[in-house]
Amino acid sequence: MGQRGPKPLPANVHMLRGNPSKLSSDRLRDSVAPEVEIPNAPKHLQGEALKEWKRIGVELEKLGLVSKIDRAALSMYCTAWGRHVEAENKIRELGEDGLVGVTPNGFQVQSAWVNISNKAMEQCMKYLSEFGMSPSARSRVTPADLQPGLFDGTEHEKPTLGALLK
Repeated sequence: MGQRGPKPLPANVHMLRGNPSKLSSDRLRDSVAPEVEIPNAPKHLQGEALKEWKRIGVELEKLGLVSKIDRAALSMYCTAWGRHVEAENKIRELGEDGLVGVTPNGFQVQSAWVNISNKAMEQCMKYLSEFGMSPSARSRVTPADLQPGLFDGTEHEKPTLGALLK
């Protein structure tokens, strides 16, 4: 049986939220903090998926939310996004026939393109929340009013959000 409760948050998210769970500075300092860097795009990404990789990678890097170890998850998100866009383009191209299909018995059913688009949207939402890119995930992350010297035991100016994300 897996762990119960919500997934643990990374240290930078705890700090951005003002450390509501009151984790000790030792525990926050011991967290894994990979270097912020956009990973190389996988060769299989094409079209809309590759465009999304290039667009979102820059934004995630600015926020300090991507590293080389995120390559697979980011690739899966971009692949799902690409499928969603392709399916929506096909639906638009087919017009009314893109939304509804007809079975051999004459019954109307949702088209395969709508099913593909819907599944891709579900997958996108899962990855969006993993990277803090959904509106609800983003609304829970706010700049923290940190105490100077919280991590290194010395008194400093209050760190800026940009400095925390570096």
